[in-house]
Amino acid sequence: MGKKIEIIEVGPRDGFQNLKDYISVEDKLKVIDDIVSSGVKHIEHTSFVSPKAIPQLKDAKEITEIVLKKYPDVEFFPLVPNLYGAKMAWELGLKKVSYVVSLSLSHNKANINRTHEESFEEFKKIRENYPELNICLDLATAFGCPFEGKVKDPNEVVAFLKAYIDLGVNNVCLCDTIGIANPKQVREIVTAVKTSYPEVEFEVHIHDTRNMGMTNTLVAIEAGITKIQSTLGGLGGCPFAPGASGNLATEDVVFMLNEMDYETGVDFEKIVSAAKFENTIIDGTFSGHNLNIEKITECK
Repeated sequence: MGKKIEIIEVGPRDGFQNLKDYISVEDKLKVIDDIVSSGVKHIEHTSFVSPKAIPQLKDAKEITEIVLKKYPDVEFFPLVPNLYGAKMAWELGLKKVSYVVSLSLSHNKANINRTHEESFEEFKKIRENYPELNICLDLATAFGCPFEGKVKDPNEVVAFLKAYIDLGVNNVCLCDTIGIANPKQVREIVTAVKTSYPEVEFEVHIHDTRNMGMTNTLVAIEAGITKIQSTLGGLGGCPFAPGASGNLATEDVVFMLNEMDYETGVDFEKIVSAAKFENTIIDGTFSGHNLNIEKITECK
């Protein structure tokens, strides 16, 4: 197909954040080293949040200082929940952050303890204080919520985004936070937002809870998405979806896209090797399908 797809690795943040056992800085850096070595150029490497809220990411400042110095040609960015997090990111030299808000009011309250109005006011503060900071708006529960159910009307997403886009947002990630989306819904929502906001760059973050991650991601690409978020090994999961099997695995989507002649710039053998190493040092929920395959052979 000859189309370029950018792989955005979010495992060092989304995959690590809910793990109970602390992963050493040395091991985190080894995982990041392996991801970079495979060819990935965009990595959400941490989140600037209170260590009391997420102890696993208490080393955010140290990790950031090291990776920025070691890999100047890789785009590293954190998730920030507030102005304080944006301030830390900017002062450390980061040029991009993710800011999360949920389409569902119930999930927004459960996830970040804010109303929609409070989330928007906090976002405005970040824009006003750091106008040169590139902010990707992560729209959680863009396809459905554990409390309010599926999003049935794509115009609900279009309408919600308007205030943020009017304020200057030009990058939005549509997140299937609990893995509730289906291909028809993905196609309709992606088409609706791209038609309504052609100047905005959209990406997707699909969870693989119901084994729909690859299908939904491919449909999003066919609808015009060129940036895909995923996690190494499929590590992670939403705390509001008990038993959820985690995110779309980076090595799985790379294998599919490379086989389909998309240009990912990522070496499959290296990224699957990175996932297998991560699986040996971390006790977590991995959903990657290539983790137990020793070698991909060609059928004769």
